Amino acid sequence: MGNEEKLLSVREAAEKLGVNRQRVQQFIEAERLPAQKVGAYYVIRESDLELVRERKTGRPPKIKEDNKLK
Repeated sequence: MGNEEKLLSVREAAEKLGVNRQRVQQFIEAERLPAQKVGAYYVIRESDLELVRERKTGRPPKIKEDNKLK
C-alpha cells in the first residue's frame, strides 16, 4: 500500500480547492482538471488538484473596443 493515489469526489475536490462543486465540474468539462467517470460520478486524483490550484480568481476583464462601428 505504498503508491496508492487518493481519489476524491467532486464535492471533496471543491472543499479542498475552496470553490463550489459547479466550478469543479467546469474545470472537468474544460479539460483543465483530469477526472475519471465511475458510474454517474467523477473521481479526481488528489495530486491533480495542483493543476487548477494556482488559478486566477474572478472573471477576466472585458476587452473594450476603441473602434466600434456605428
